[in-house]
Amino acid sequence: MCGIVGYIGNEQAYPILIKGLKRLEYRGYDSAGVALLNDNLKVYKSHGKVSELEKLITGKDLSGTIGIAHTRWATHGEPNDINAHPHSSESKNLAIIHNGIIENYGSLKEELMNRDHSFTSQTDTEVLVHLIEDIQLNEKVDLLEAVRISLNHVIGAYAIVVIDKNQPDKLIAAKKGSPLVIGIGEENEFFIASDATPIVEYTKNVVYLDDEEVAMVNRQGELRIKTIRNKEKTPYVQKLELQLSAIEKSGFPHFMLKEIYEQPRSIKDSMRGRLNAAKGIVTLGGIIDYEQKFINARRIIIVACGTSWHAGLVGEYMLEDLTRIPVEVEYASEFRYRNPVIYEDDIVIAISQSGETADTLAAVELAKSKGATIIGICNVVGSSIARTTHAGSYTHAGPEIGVASTKAFTAQVTILSLLALSIADKKGSIPKNRFYQLLAEMEALPQKVETALEVNNQILDISKIFKFAQNFLYLGRGYNFPLALEGALKLKEISYIHAEGYPAAEMKHGPIALIDANMPVVVIATRRGSYDKVISNIQEVKARKGSVIAIVSQGDTAVAQMADYVVEIPDTDEALVPIVASIPLQLLSYHIAVLRGCNVDQPRNLAKSVTVE
Repeated sequence: MCGIVGYIGNEQAYPILIKGLKRLEYRGYDSAGVALLNDNLKVYKSHGKVSELEKLITGKDLSGTIGIAHTRWATHGEPNDINAHPHSSESKNLAIIHNGIIENYGSLKEELMNRDHSFTSQTDTEVLVHLIEDIQLNEKVDLLEAVRISLNHVIGAYAIVVIDKNQPDKLIAAKKGSPLVIGIGEENEFFIASDATPIVEYTKNVVYLDDEEVAMVNRQGELRIKTIRNKEKTPYVQKLELQLSAIEKSGFPHFMLKEIYEQPRSIKDSMRGRLNAAKGIVTLGGIIDYEQKFINARRIIIVACGTSWHAGLVGEYMLEDLTRIPVEVEYASEFRYRNPVIYEDDIVIAISQSGETADTLAAVELAKSKGATIIGICNVVGSSIARTTHAGSYTHAGPEIGVASTKAFTAQVTILSLLALSIADKKGSIPKNRFYQLLAEMEALPQKVETALEVNNQILDISKIFKFAQNFLYLGRGYNFPLALEGALKLKEISYIHAEGYPAAEMKHGPIALIDANMPVVVIATRRGSYDKVISNIQEVKARKGSVIAIVSQGDTAVAQMADYVVEIPDTDEALVPIVASIPLQLLSYHIAVLRGCNVDQPRNLAKSVTVE
């Protein structure tokens, strides 16, 4: 959740750290802080966004060529100045920044208090830095060893960077369950961050830490990694493919709008090298060695959270429809805490934009322990899911900075569609004419999404009418039911309007009681699928004076006669409608949120990567 940045080298650290915090602010924005080391260890921190930190430190001593910085999404302790990171040790010689949760911090804190430690914050992080110093002093070890030994006493998740006033030539970093990457710069400089966005400007050479690894970097250009069990590891240097332009707004007012408009490209990139409709070829290179396992699978289980769970639901419809393999879609947060029945011939697909979602990672570990084959679908190269699963596919959607996922959703559905088509073809469970038809429709998706974006101004006009609505209802049938859930989630996330998604036929089983003249109802009413049934549902809403916003196929006349507002999108196969129809729903949530004065890219209480429970 939180954003971590560290630097050691020959440059002044503060400008690098503050720029890094701004790029990581999507990971957490309720407080921020920085620690800088020259002759003294200076810690500055503030409640609020990074801009508040900048105001606080105006005129302060910001010198130093080594430092750490943090932007927080609160877990332990309310967002305030005291609970903001960095946190200091008892002597104030050590400072730490931390992403994650130390589950046994209560017992550790009690033990430390019995040894006369006193604490100023409500956080688990302060307990950890006290523990590190306590071990450092009592066992007379250096900082690297103190961190390593301390983490053997910790239960929970962490990505940490520690700095020591008495060892001013090194930084110590460690991770378990939360991402951490080390950038290798020129002339003995290193960068440490939660993800690559603060690093890409300075270097393309990075090392991703694995779980339970501790790293030391110093001014002599040394990078040393060992496990918390004291086993030395050889650093594996990778090249970043991320471009700096990909993490800038490029003239758009918000990252979310930019990412909505990037979808023709991101969908095309998701299919690049994987689909050739003319030759009848569809293949996912990352899973080619596991295709027979799919064909022989007893069932497929999809585990995910949030928007990725909605993408998984669309995937369930398509995989069952085309491959005839039973599919179950599970909330990873529920799957991990029950005792699910998992067979060795099950395929478990884990979906996560960041590849770091804590619950999804835990679900993967559980399924692996039962002998299932694990396939990952994620966006971030080198992420934990990419390294933990047996095989998988990257979505290649590019960086998604907006907290509300947009292009991640359509890219995930695209990959699931390719997977379904590939397995169905090799299994022989799809007629050839249907197979070729779907390949052609998929190749046409980028252009159809481009056309769908042309409704932007119309959606803006509709948004002006409903910006003060208190509730929304989203309805869809078949493939469009998961899209109704996703549309409602987008509106909730960024505009703070209560919204619910339902299967259209279920409206009569309760939600219809809510419908009146003040209840806008968004209906995905494309002519594919149960079109006549959806028309009946619209009539039921209109009979109770509900306002209907209908997403329809181009040229529709029947729904246009009933709905209050009609938004046309290009016609496509029923299985692919969720990709095209998601565009107006994303735009609707975006424009309503902007008109309500909401912070679209940084909605309250949310962060981009949920790396804690």
